Amino acid sequence: MQKLKNDELNRPALNEYKKQDKLPYVIILDNVRSALNVGSVFRTADAFNTSKIILCGITSTPPHKEISKTALGATESVEWEYFEKTEDAINHLKNQGYLIYAVEQATQSCMLNEFNAAGKPFAIIFGHEMDGVQQSVIDICDGCIEIPQSGTKHSINISVCAGVVCWEIYRQLK
Repeated sequence: MQKLKNDELNRPALNEYKKQDKLPYVIILDNVRSALNVGSVFRTADAFNTSKIILCGITSTPPHKEISKTALGATESVEWEYFEKTEDAINHLKNQGYLIYAVEQATQSCMLNEFNAAGKPFAIIFGHEMDGVQQSVIDICDGCIEIPQSGTKHSINISVCAGVVCWEIYRQLK
């Protein structure tokens, strides 16, 4: 076994990547306070061919030094936009026919391993590092997705959470 060099990975160039068909889902970041986490989500979105990221509220936007540190250029490859209020972003997507799911521990949540990503385009909302997705946002969602956990902690870091959820969506849709 030999580790591959970057030029052996056959990754598309930036202009080729931008032309690729993207998977029919959007990531929404609801008041994510750490720009490092935002950058990590950009990098994950690039890896798993996400169509767009919507940044809301206090979430930092590119160009930002800490986003760049973890995104490693993904702010150039992943389409993004900003909304001051997460609810406005949701309404904008609902008007385009999207279903909206918060990633949150909630009554009647669907476990990620039971979530079916096929069908209509959808958005996945990840929330603030301490407070999660706002209840006012959950109130207008079509459902909640929860990552099954067995440890003593009540949550995992948002960038790790995004990686787990996006991988499962990618696995199902590819």
